[in-house]
Amino acid sequence: MKKIFTAAAAALVIASCTSDLSSLNVNSKAPEQVPAGALIANSTVSLTDYLTSVNVNLNNFILWSQHWTQTTYTDESNFLYNGRDVNGNTFDAMYATVLRDLSDARKFIEADDKLLASYKVNQLAIVEVMEVYTYHVLVDIFGDVPYSEAIGDDVTPKYDNDAEIYTDLVSRLLAAHSVLGGDNGLGSYDLIYGGDSDSWKKFAASLALKLAIRAADVNPSAQSVASAAVAAGVFTSSSDNAMLSYTSSPPNTNPLWDDLVQSGRADFCAANTFADVLNGLNDPRRGSYFRNLDSAGGVIGAAYGLASSYANHSQPGDALEDATRAAALMDFTEVEFLLADAAARGWSVGGTAADHYAAAVTSSIEDWGGSATDAAAYLAQTDVAWDATMWKERIGVQKWIAMYTRGNEAWATQRMYDYPAMNVAVEALISTPTRMSYGIDEYSLNGTNVAAARGGNDDQMGKVFWDAN
Repeated sequence: MKKIFTAAAAALVIASCTSDLSSLNVNSKAPEQVPAGALIANSTVSLTDYLTSVNVNLNNFILWSQHWTQTTYTDESNFLYNGRDVNGNTFDAMYATVLRDLSDARKFIEADDKLLASYKVNQLAIVEVMEVYTYHVLVDIFGDVPYSEAIGDDVTPKYDNDAEIYTDLVSRLLAAHSVLGGDNGLGSYDLIYGGDSDSWKKFAASLALKLAIRAADVNPSAQSVASAAVAAGVFTSSSDNAMLSYTSSPPNTNPLWDDLVQSGRADFCAANTFADVLNGLNDPRRGSYFRNLDSAGGVIGAAYGLASSYANHSQPGDALEDATRAAALMDFTEVEFLLADAAARGWSVGGTAADHYAAAVTSSIEDWGGSATDAAAYLAQTDVAWDATMWKERIGVQKWIAMYTRGNEAWATQRMYDYPAMNVAVEALISTPTRMSYGIDEYSLNGTNVAAARGGNDDQMGKVFWDAN
């Protein structure tokens, strides 16, 4: 692992009808070729939809981060997810849709002899970046997952070691970064950056920084990757954000609108875990994060995991019910928290930990409608102000707050820093799991390989490789 991390860091710094009866076997209504751009666009939407969704059949992590709890049907707030096959549905969403589309896109790009060479290079690199992002999501959820044999003819792929997957992801990501630049030829099929590969280059560097920070507690070579990523050019403002915009008309609406408005659900409210932290810090984002606050502007949280009255507690804010609300794969706020972490470790990434921390908090507050003045007042509070002696707690709490609506990242943040403390779910009598167990279909269809994953330990209280503390 160390050698690949180091080598990758160095690479980053260097950029008609016939009479043939066989035609009767052809489905004329199914295209034999789909434009690669359409597949890239579809994978982008599928990935972002998954990460943004709060559909209890698909993504439970806004609950697992204890930002929200359920008011009526509380199974998922108590980590009972096998009944809905949430783990299996996650595999389906990531492998059968996102990664399959990206794999097919790669084949079409490689086979297109008419595609401009510079377009081909950039499009293949974008496919790599998206695949790396998708696999890092899977590793962060499960640990060991199918990787080297995942997309292909083998219907029973082996499970690769999570740490080794991360190492290979870094290598692939930085190789892609080295060739990105200019017009990628995708045009409107590029739903993130509209054909601008220079922006993809920043995204790739920022994602490399993220993977390095994830591995920082277990891999000393992560430092060189982080420094190289910053030198190569990570996000420097919110204009760099990797965002997907949605429209006001189904099926292209933000999944939050689908789950909160179109579905007619009234089953989510603020968890007391989140409410207590926000209120204790007098957080200026409370009125944007939630509605139905108390008379003092405080969030009214329900006991995590306990059936409660929807009307008597704070509910997801009005901003979350905007069908056109854009969703992030990665943003400037997250990058600044990553830089604060790196600087706090004494790594050479430019700037101080305190400055990057303040920039991250300020960016989040401004993104949610607050002002620089609001942010300054917030940062002046004793329990918010940067403190180098407890930097993991400061970053852990504030990044966890800032990753609101990004449940996967909020959950990962809490696991990495171990702050803030999670409540014990009232009915399950356990705290948030540190990984998700594998789905029943894997045991039925790929039993030998799934049984060997993680040394045979599928405990949801086990840890992924980077969760070392």
